[in-house]
Amino acid sequence: MKAYVFPGQGAQFPGMGKELFEKSAKAKELFLKANTILKFNITDLMFEGTEEDLRQTKVTQPAIFLHSVILAAVMGDEFKPDMVAGHSLGEFSALVANKTLSFEDGLKLVYKRALAMQAACEAVPGTMAAILGIDDKEVENICALIKDAVVVPANYNSPGQLVISGSEQGVAIACEKILAAGAKRALPLKVGGAFHSPLMEPARVELAEAIHATKFNKGMCPIYQNVTGQSVTDPEIIKKNLIAQLTAPVRWTHIMNNMIASGVKTVVEVGPGTVLQGLFKKVDRNLEVSSATV
Repeated sequence: MKAYVFPGQGAQFPGMGKELFEKSAKAKELFLKANTILKFNITDLMFEGTEEDLRQTKVTQPAIFLHSVILAAVMGDEFKPDMVAGHSLGEFSALVANKTLSFEDGLKLVYKRALAMQAACEAVPGTMAAILGIDDKEVENICALIKDAVVVPANYNSPGQLVISGSEQGVAIACEKILAAGAKRALPLKVGGAFHSPLMEPARVELAEAIHATKFNKGMCPIYQNVTGQSVTDPEIIKKNLIAQLTAPVRWTHIMNNMIASGVKTVVEVGPGTVLQGLFKKVDRNLEVSSATV
């Protein structure tokens, strides 16, 4: 069985998508359509912009989404997944690739999400940190004991790798306590805010309205969703989980374990970067992993 997985924020790089644009007429058509939908030339920022340009949430999210879904579209008949999943933002890419969402609706939702998240970040500053080399349960317990600041587990990326998110004070206190408890490292991340934490509640409310107003179809295959780590096909449940995703943790470790338990043998990463391939290899070295190509 084959799984196609889609990266999230952090996978961007200067020049992303340019080769795809130049090699494929279909890709060019979709990129130009995206410029029209967004009402600005995101292709200029993707192809010629700096790392700083691409780090803005309102640019990063649609850029990664476009790179991923256009690559899947150009693959055509080669794109035959038994299941899909996407890390955070990548869940929207996966839903377009498996035809639960149209290209146009997916892009509009992603841009809405990006603007809402950026506004939430500006309203209440926050941050994130990667925690390495300590049991997830220990991190959960420490975060739960911190009552005077916001800090929660945000990304369960792989065994022994968990990202926490919250206010700057909350993350700093948690990192200190987690290191004292025996973690190998606690690394502050260069991110725009406290994603997948209660500080994203205003963005969740704003995005919920847009998701409820969007048509979701029955997809070509199941999607394993971030909020539960479980396989889903029902469009209404997909909507509910997609809304909850903004303030809930990304259960990527659970997704990988559940995909492997269901019989997946091949994992193809669709979009920029190779991070997700590496995470799957940490869980099962026997998996065949690769990047999508055209």
